Amino acid sequence: MVDLEAELRGAVRGEVGFDVTSRALVTMDASNYRRVPAGVVAPRDADDVAAVLEVCRAHAVPVVARGGGTSIAGQATGTGVVLDLTRHLNRLIALDPVTRTAVVQPGLVLDRLQEAAAPHGLRFGPDPSTHSRCTLGGMIGNNSCGSHSVAWGTTADSVRELDVVTARGARLRLGRDWAGAPPGLRELVDGELARLRTGFPDLPRRISGYALDALLPENGADVARAFCGSEGTLGILTEATVRLVQAPRARALAVLGYADESAAAEAAAGLLAAAPLTVEGMAADLVRSPAGLPRGGAWLFVETGGETAAEARARGEAVVRAADVLDALVVTDPAGQRALWRVREDASGTATRMPDGSEAWPGWEDCAVPPARLGAYLRDFRSLLAAHGLRGTPYGHFGDGCIHVRIDFDLLDAAGVARFRRFSQELADLVVAHGGSLSGEHGDGQARAELLPRMYGAPMVALFERAKGVWDPDDLLNPGMLVRPAPLDTNLRFAVLPREPLPVAFGYPADGGDFSAAVRRCVGVAKCRTTEASGASVMCPSFRATGEEAHSTRGRARLLHEMLAGELVTDGWRSTEVRDALDLCLSCKGCRTDCPVGVDMATYKAEFLHHHYAGRRRPASHYSMGRLPRWLSLVARTRTAGLVNALAAVRPLAALAARLGGVAPEREFPRLAREPFSRWLRRRRRGRPRDRAAGPGGGPRVPAPTAYLWPDTFTEHLSPSVGRAAVRVLEAAGVTVAELPARPGPLRDSRPCCGLTYLSTGQLDEARAVLGRTLDLLAPLVPPDPGPGRQAPVFVVLEPSCAAALRADLPELLPDDPRAARLAAAVVTFAEALERLAPGWTPPRLDRPVTGQTHCHQHAVLGDAADRRLRAAAALTGDLVGGCCGLAGNFGFEKGHFEVSKTCARERLLPAVAAAPREAVVLADGFSCRTQLEQLAGVRGRHLAEVLAEALEPDGEGRRP
Repeated sequence: MVDLEAELRGAVRGEVGFDVTSRALVTMDASNYRRVPAGVVAPRDADDVAAVLEVCRAHAVPVVARGGGTSIAGQATGTGVVLDLTRHLNRLIALDPVTRTAVVQPGLVLDRLQEAAAPHGLRFGPDPSTHSRCTLGGMIGNNSCGSHSVAWGTTADSVRELDVVTARGARLRLGRDWAGAPPGLRELVDGELARLRTGFPDLPRRISGYALDALLPENGADVARAFCGSEGTLGILTEATVRLVQAPRARALAVLGYADESAAAEAAAGLLAAAPLTVEGMAADLVRSPAGLPRGGAWLFVETGGETAAEARARGEAVVRAADVLDALVVTDPAGQRALWRVREDASGTATRMPDGSEAWPGWEDCAVPPARLGAYLRDFRSLLAAHGLRGTPYGHFGDGCIHVRIDFDLLDAAGVARFRRFSQELADLVVAHGGSLSGEHGDGQARAELLPRMYGAPMVALFERAKGVWDPDDLLNPGMLVRPAPLDTNLRFAVLPREPLPVAFGYPADGGDFSAAVRRCVGVAKCRTTEASGASVMCPSFRATGEEAHSTRGRARLLHEMLAGELVTDGWRSTEVRDALDLCLSCKGCRTDCPVGVDMATYKAEFLHHHYAGRRRPASHYSMGRLPRWLSLVARTRTAGLVNALAAVRPLAALAARLGGVAPEREFPRLAREPFSRWLRRRRRGRPRDRAAGPGGGPRVPAPTAYLWPDTFTEHLSPSVGRAAVRVLEAAGVTVAELPARPGPLRDSRPCCGLTYLSTGQLDEARAVLGRTLDLLAPLVPPDPGPGRQAPVFVVLEPSCAAALRADLPELLPDDPRAARLAAAVVTFAEALERLAPGWTPPRLDRPVTGQTHCHQHAVLGDAADRRLRAAAALTGDLVGGCCGLAGNFGFEKGHFEVSKTCARERLLPAVAAAPREAVVLADGFSCRTQLEQLAGVRGRHLAEVLAEALEPDGEGRRP
């Protein structure tokens, strides 16, 4: 392959990657399959594409075109050269609102086209649930559809002309009336007219095989349409002219509740007469929380459009009246509709786990039958599942008869794989018996191509082979897809993984303690590759900053998968490729919540670093910042904060310290507090009179609820003003604030610590020791049974990242210590403490807007519902943006991370603050967020506790109702 690589580098202007990382990132798509490519090329233009094909043809090396890599049948993987069309061939070339057409390159993400078309009242009709990361080229290759196909059809219905390069270098412009047809194609069709007129089922979602019937004269001999769905086997797309549709000015979403999925499926076809935009179906076992949905065990999502909101609502209400439902609702509010659609779109990831947490896999993801037969098909499908002892949760495009389902195949051993094959064969026969198509949206790939003779018969499949030969006589393009396929039970991506669990530090309770199972969670749906964050989402800030697959959650998971496989990444935990990909992971934990399958890359990163540096010297930042609690405790114990601050103000000394400590030279050192928070709290308690033994009027005193305020490292040493403010607010609310115990030492106190900095740098032995000491200290406060009349302890943690570490990382790192789970359950945020301990308290009314960003760990682990309610009670209006500030604890301070850190901040946080009105309160509960705002924008952010404390009445009392 050395000659191949050298020739490609000399022939193309785009990037050529034959290194381990480049290849590892594309071994898989979103399917069950895995192939290791020889190399990856990111062509800059059509000339580069032609040059790649010429070189690969000379070497007899296959070429596979790849877009977003979200295909679920294996067609975006290959053993030759993979063309990454997303890096450079990703432009919207033209958009003409008069003709309602757009000219796009294949790597353009669908959402970018939709954003450009929206100001003109237009849109691209097909919209798969992966619309935020799938590409137009991939959609054309698979003939994708999406939820609006009942109104606007498949991608093939939206294609006008296609520019392609064939395997032998011909550049063709495909269109109607045989435009661009390669020599021999028309003669092939003319000789098989009868077969082409009778051999294809009449289905709205017939995607399987080649669409040769589009070449019939009565269908306009449309070569572009026939090319759609060819899965990169006929030519390489370089440009497409597509049709846009008029978007309705207003929409309503009718959600119809039914007893079960069969009832919903039976009803779907009858709703098509109302000309809806969508008829989507899903059952309750795919819904994480039914809140906001009408009563029922299954639902149809029926979208209607109109010129006005009233017209759209009227059409939605007409659908409800015409449907026999248990319950229903009609939503016209755009935000409410988006929230409901997210429930449906996340099903593609949620379905990868059964309700009991066991794994489920694609392979029979998108069969389609005539809509009128959907109910009967689903009943037979359920029976077939039961006969094989399998489970699956169907959902999908009920109005088109297209069903998505992931099934709990055991693809890890030979018996499970054999059952997978038997079930696939029997299900193919069942689909055909109902007049259906093996693929209704995602294509055949390796998953179903072997079974195409069951649907079409051997003569039609032989005709497909002849058509492939006309376009690609050397079988250079994506061989093994659609024709002459590899068996459906080979090349499975699980076959290379270790069979026994590896010894690891974390418990991985949701994955049975198996790190391989945790890594397998990533199925490639690539929600982490979304190029623009929206709403409260966080994942994946490093990908959005760099645009590199290696810096996405999926890319890192792929490298970990290859590390476990040991075939491509051969040095295991010592892998520099994995280390480098994880280096720009901010450990924001956004993927823990935003990833539909709950990949927790922050934990995987900590695990990897733990093993990678075992017995080896670590980066300087791991010693300086990873062990920050130790150094700051020493400073506090020796009362040298003033001296440290003075030294840090001397630039040459600060620069030397930064260089020695692995700190980014662009950063300023935060100032240390002269008086730590705990010292202030003890001094304050000594100066206050003891509580009175009697209550008002001489009666017995009712004890105030007690909260233990956690002295996290940041509140203790860097921003004690937050702790002081929290004490004032809690006491104003009638809560007694107690200090946590500490064990004095000669140079530093042994105080409770969440271990966050040790966790984020992968110093897990030290983290385990620190957390063990914390549990020892707090054991009297968190007994197994508090006893009658004793309230359960409440530990208020003001720093969200520390609270998240205690609530999530602590029990996962010490899964066998029951005290860990008890302490985690007792951890609350500031807002949660007020809600739990002072439910009748009314905060001061501020009547001001807020701006800022919800802390990424709060979003991912803790939730911010209580904070929203507290802000509303204080008349703090508006929402905080999502995303990550980019500082992320030690990340933004580490040498080499400054530019990525700054890019993350400039994505959402800094623009939100800059756009806020002058009177807005800048909220930032995390120390990192406040530091980032101060250092990059000169803006002072404040913890919610500080804002409320400043608004209390002079005597410090809060107002009660």
